[in-house]
Amino acid sequence: MTGWRRSSSPRPSRTARVRAVWTTTTAAVAAGTSLVAGCGVLPGGSGGSREPVKVMTFAPEDTRATNMPGMPAMAKAYAKWAKTQRGLDGHELRVISCNEENSSTGAAACARRAVKEGVVAVVGSYSQHGDAFMAPLEAAGIPYIGGYGISGEEFTSYLSYPVNGGQASLLAGNGRQLADVCERVSLVRPNTLAGDELPLLLNSGLSEGSRDKSTDILAAEDATDYTSQAKQARKKAGAGISVGSDRPGCVTAALGDRTETFVDSFRRLPEDNRKIRISSVMGSVGQPLIDRTGGRNGPLEGAYVTGWYPDAGDARWNEMEKVIRAHAFGDNRIDPADAGVQTTWIAYTVLRTVIKSLNADKITPGMISKALDNGVQVSTGGLTPTLRWEYDDMLGAPSFPRIVNRSVTFQVVRGGRLVAQKPGFVDVTKTLTESSTL
Repeated sequence: MTGWRRSSSPRPSRTARVRAVWTTTTAAVAAGTSLVAGCGVLPGGSGGSREPVKVMTFAPEDTRATNMPGMPAMAKAYAKWAKTQRGLDGHELRVISCNEENSSTGAAACARRAVKEGVVAVVGSYSQHGDAFMAPLEAAGIPYIGGYGISGEEFTSYLSYPVNGGQASLLAGNGRQLADVCERVSLVRPNTLAGDELPLLLNSGLSEGSRDKSTDILAAEDATDYTSQAKQARKKAGAGISVGSDRPGCVTAALGDRTETFVDSFRRLPEDNRKIRISSVMGSVGQPLIDRTGGRNGPLEGAYVTGWYPDAGDARWNEMEKVIRAHAFGDNRIDPADAGVQTTWIAYTVLRTVIKSLNADKITPGMISKALDNGVQVSTGGLTPTLRWEYDDMLGAPSFPRIVNRSVTFQVVRGGRLVAQKPGFVDVTKTLTESSTL
C-alpha cells in the first residue's frame, strides 16, 4: 500500500471543466458494403463501421502479498459478453491484461505498455503504486476508470474516475458501523504509509458515535504469523468490559489478503473468556474467506464488515453472474463475491455508458475523459448511487478530492453468510471530511 499522496500533475481549474460543445464526424460507408471477416470492426448504430476499442486491465497475480487475478479475468469475460451484444455501441471491445506484480516497477511497466498499445482507457484495475502508474497514463492522456481504490493517486489525479470511495470510505464507514455495537476497538493494519491513514479514518467514524479512539496495532504486510498482534488486539479490545456488558470489544483487521493469516492466528489463541467480535472491510474479508475459515462454525461468524456495494446475494448482481456463467464458466479466478470482480464489472459499465454517449465511429482517450468531465451519468443498476464526475460531484477533501461515491454498506456474517446488517447505503461524506481534522 502507498500513502495518500497528491498527484504531481496539476488538476484542471473549474473553468477548464465547463462543458464544451464538440461534435464527432463519421465517415459515410458506401451502400452494399458488408463486414469482412477478420477486419476487426463491428456494424455501427448508424449503418457505418466502427473501430475497435482497446483497453487495459491490470492487477497483481502470483505475488506474496495481495493478488487480484479475478479482475483481469472478469474484464476478459466482459469482452466476450460484449461481443454477443454487437460490441459497445458497435465497437469491438479488446481487453489487454497485465500482471502488475504488486510492485512499483510492475505498475509502471503496465502503464507504459498501455501507452505503447494505444489503449483508450485503463479500466477496473488494482495497484497500490499510483505514483508509478498514474504519471505515464497522465502523460499520454489515458483515463483511469474504476480502479480498486487502494492508492492515493486514484483520488487526486485529474484523469482518474473512481467508482467507489476506496479504502478511505471503508475505514470511515467501519468506524461508524462499530460505534453502534462495540465498547472498544483495536485496529490491526499494515505498517505502511497508506496504513498510517487508516486509524484517522476509523477514529473519525468512531467519534461520530461518541466512542473512544481505537488502539492502533501495526503489522508487517507480508507476515506469515500474527499471533503477537492478535494477542495485543484482543487484550486492548476487551480491557475494562464487564461480564454483563451488551457491547463486545471489537478487533478490526484491514490487512488485505493477509487478513486470512491474522484470522488464523486469532482463532489459535487460548480462550480467555473475553467477549470479542472480529470486524473488517471488504477486500480484507469476503465470502470465500468466511467459507475457508469454517463458515458458521468459524471465527468470522458474527463479524461486522463494511463494503462498497450490496452483499453478494443481492439480486442486483444477477446480470454480472449471468455473464460469468456464460463466458467464464469453470474459471476459478472469478468469484462473484469478490470486491475486485465487482469493481471491474462496475468500471466496465461506466466504459460502456460513456462510449454509447459518444456515438462515434472512433473513440480516443481524450473523448472519454472529456465526456466524463462534462457530466455523463452512469447508472449501475443500484449497485452504487448514480455516478458522475463533474467538479461539483467531487468530495474535495484534501487527501481524496475526486471521490464521487461516498456510500458504503454495513454487512454482518450470519449463519456463515455475509448479509446486509442494515438495508441501503450509508453516506460517509461527513466522516471522510472530518477525518483530516483528527
